[in-house]
Order: sequence, then structure tokens, then C-alpha cells
Amino acid sequence: MRGEKIKKIYFIPVQSIYLVLFILIFSITFIINFIDLEDKFSSSFIYDASEKIPADFFLNLMSKEISPLKSSVKEENLPSISRTIFLTATNTWPEDVRTFLGREIPGFSDFNTEIAVAGRGTNLTNLPIESAPPIEALLKEKELVKRDLSSSEKQDNDKESLPVPKTEKDVAFIYHSHSWESFLPLLSGKKTANEAVSLNENKNIIAVGKKLKAELVKRGIGANQSTANVTEELQKKNWNYNNSYTLSRELVQEVMAEESSIKYLIDIHRDSQPKELTTTQINGKAYARLFFIVGKENRNYEQNLALAKNLNHKLEEKYPGISRGVFVKTKDDGNGVYNQDLSSQSMLLEFGGVENTMAELDKSIEAFAEIFSEYYWNAEEVSGSS
Repeated sequence: MRGEKIKKIYFIPVQSIYLVLFILIFSITFIINFIDLEDKFSSSFIYDASEKIPADFFLNLMSKEISPLKSSVKEENLPSISRTIFLTATNTWPEDVRTFLGREIPGFSDFNTEIAVAGRGTNLTNLPIESAPPIEALLKEKELVKRDLSSSEKQDNDKESLPVPKTEKDVAFIYHSHSWESFLPLLSGKKTANEAVSLNENKNIIAVGKKLKAELVKRGIGANQSTANVTEELQKKNWNYNNSYTLSRELVQEVMAEESSIKYLIDIHRDSQPKELTTTQINGKAYARLFFIVGKENRNYEQNLALAKNLNHKLEEKYPGISRGVFVKTKDDGNGVYNQDLSSQSMLLEFGGVENTMAELDKSIEAFAEIFSEYYWNAEEVSGSS
């Protein structure tokens, strides 16, 4: 019939839909980065997102231009749009039980930690362990600590005659988000990892920071250190343990505002793993092993990861086995930021574990200071700012 309208049906190939979505996602990402928003999509974000898309999807796109690839692409295995959107939006993997149980079973989320560089013997069964402090026990120790510190104050002042650093100004800031972390050999009557805590800065992780500062200054690198009692400061603000990085953030920002020369931020901790994991023998001498933690939830992630990998590689070259590796943490299994958004030259360093002695720690501190100073002066020479 002449007057009857003919209905036309158009079919759009599913591959074209995927191609349009693919181009759209990357176009949005490019625009967000181009207009210089504070929180941008980094290439690591794109990498993580693309991991959720099966390889057949990318092979299919490439096969449009490279004909021989068509034989290796199975059309029936291409992902459905709904499944791709579900995986991306929920970060849930039906094939991986960890995505269902990680937030429900205490401690299970630790297995989300990514091993960026595995040190000797490092695997998913011996990842770093962080123990929460018994705040009440620490506060009871307060008066005893004051007496201990006052009696050793004169000795410390005598030791503090450090040379004037070649940098003239401080370029590194050492601090301790968990300043209460201590070592059992330094504490009398304490036997378990949870008991390895102290407010005495001559017996807790602050002592490690003091040694590191001294070693850096000896090598010409100006360094400042916070010896703040984080437990006490948290109590003053009526904050709990979970606010420790918020508190240390305030300390870091204050120092950076006063000293614009500071480039490197070093947050020093210790692990809760036993001695067999945290100690190694190098040339017949015992060293406390160290490792790096890099937060993934900040804009400086890639630069900080590169710094950690670089230092880790140099350490392992000269002191094989000293490092347990480089670990990456997101907000799902840690803080995820660790104040590393404040500088692209930030690091969270863990020296030894609860059972290491000060002699073993001193060895690893000296080794790190040596490697870091070599890295620093080489970088300064390259930049021409020395």
C-alpha cells in the first residue's frame, strides 16, 4: 500500500557500544586531568579500572584493526555491559571470596595488601601486622616515664652535638604517627607483641627516629624530627587510635609551613611480626629488616611508589635481604593515604619488629641512611641544586 509507512529496525553491533563506552571513559578521564582538578584520575586508577574488564574486550577492539587477532577472539566470551558496570561500581569479584569476606572477618582485609616488591621470603602469609595500643596501660605509665626521661635527659643532651649539615636547611622531616610502638628487648617484664608499647622516647620508635636523624645529619642532610607523644596528644583532643594519622598530619603541615625547605617526609614505625621474619644476617651481622608502605589513595601515589621502589632496589643491591619489600595499601586495608598526599617524596618506613634489639635496629638505620644519602646527593647533582 502506498500510504503505509515502512518501519525500519536498526541494529547496533555490541562491539560498537563497547568502543563508544571505552572512548567515553578515557575522554572523561583526559578532561578531568586536563582541567587540573585537585583529585584527578591517575594512571593507577585507570589500571585498576581496566583490570575489571576481561582481556577479550580489549582483544576485540584491537581485532577491528588487526585482522589476524580475530581468530583468537571468542565472541561468546565478551563481557555483558551489566556485568562490567556491576564489577566497576561495586568492586566485587564473584570469583574472589575475599571481596565478600574481607570486610566481615576481622583481620581478613589484611590480605588485600598489594605486594609491589616482594623481599626475600615475603608472601601473603607473612604480611606486616599492625597492633593497636592499649591506651589505658600507656596512660598509667605516664608518671614513670617522666622520671625515666628526666634521669637520662643529661646523657641525651651530651650526645646531641651533631655537625652542621651540608644542606644548611632541613630537607627531611622524621615523625611517628604511632609513637608508642616499642620493642620487647627494651622493656622489662613484657613478653607479647601487644605489650611492646611505651611512652618513653628512649625506648619506643622515637629512639629509632633520633638515630636516623643523627645518621642523616652526619652525611650532610639536614633533618628535623617530631618527638610528640601521640598518645597524650590524642587524649587531649579526645581522639582515639584511629585519629593518629590525622594528628600526625597536623604536625607535618605545621613543620612544612615553617620550613619550606623540607622535601622528604619519613614516618617511622615498627612491625608486630616475630624476630624470625624481621631479622636477617648480612656478612655475619644481625640486621633488623625494614620495608616500605605506600598509600594508594592519594594523588602522589605513583611518585611515592617510584621512590620506595628505587630506595628498596638500592638497599637490596648493597645489603641483600635487608628489605621485606614494598607494600601498597588502600583504604580497604589501612589508612590508604598516610599523609603521603602532602609530598611526592613521602615514605612510611617500618624498622624491625617487636623482638628486635637496638643493636640490630642501629645496623639497619645506618644502612638506610647510607643509601638514602647516596640517593639524595645524586638527585641534587642531577637537578643542579646542590
